[in-house]
Amino acid sequence: MGRIIYFILIIFLASCGEQLMEKPKDLIPKDQMVAILKDLAVVNAAKNTNISILKEHNIEPTDYIFKKYNIDSARFVKSDTYYASLPSEYEAIYKEVEANLEKEKKILQEANKISDSLKAIEMEKKRGAKQQKSKKVKDSLP
Repeated sequence: MGRIIYFILIIFLASCGEQLMEKPKDLIPKDQMVAILKDLAVVNAAKNTNISILKEHNIEPTDYIFKKYNIDSARFVKSDTYYASLPSEYEAIYKEVEANLEKEKKILQEANKISDSLKAIEMEKKRGAKQQKSKKVKDSLP
């Protein structure tokens, strides 16, 4: 009985290593897939935030990304399905996408801090200039 369970366990583990689907001939490389998925996430977030700007400029986000990377939707779907059939590979891709998005978020936050600091400096200069003008005005009475 122990041998049967051992045999079934070996077969189960061996089947986990099987490739579920063939690698497409026009597979999008992993690094490019990461870039595409990151851009799709950004564009979809922008679409959900302020779609009026995209409509105003007649931009379809998904088409824009496909043109940017010179791919079509069929190639993207084949590649995405292939990577999804390899869970560890797919997870690695999405972790890299998440890491790239976090890097960009930090860069934007730092740029925003700098922008806010520059605005604060400008406001301080304006206040200082107003105070200088108010000090220069003298009363005409003796």
